[in-house]
Amino acid sequence: MGDTPTRRTRHEHPTATPTAVAPLTIQDAETLVTAAQGAAEAAGITVSVTVLDAGGHLLAFRRDDRAVLLSSETGTRKAYTALQLDAPRADLVDAVRPGGLFHTPPTALDRPPLLLASGVPVHHDGRLIGAVGVGVGGGTPEQDHSFATAAVVKLPRP
Repeated sequence: MGDTPTRRTRHEHPTATPTAVAPLTIQDAETLVTAAQGAAEAAGITVSVTVLDAGGHLLAFRRDDRAVLLSSETGTRKAYTALQLDAPRADLVDAVRPGGLFHTPPTALDRPPLLLASGVPVHHDGRLIGAVGVGVGGGTPEQDHSFATAAVVKLPRP
């Protein structure tokens, strides 16, 4: 039989060891939801909060009893957009203006991007590990964005 050579990508150094980055856990997702909802409650705003893992799968969701039903969908799509574009919506203002890359969202996607504020990607050690989205709850886009950002800041990472 003999030794079988290891397969490497063309950019991988033969002695390079990939470093693992811990994914978002259910506990992380609950921390994000609680922090975003707490920030919204402190401002007197009702919201829905969605947390997705790096693959776009739902980890946690919570809708305030008084939040509009639509906030469930918008919060999830905002998180999905932040994850897919790896950028908070606040950083995409120029891309959604007329003539911008995302002025007319793609319609071929099952879940087209929702380019409204408050979708924020979550990173650890420089890698994208998930996203949090805050749904419409009566606040301004800037307030919703600040709730999502406040949640990400509260996430403890080793």
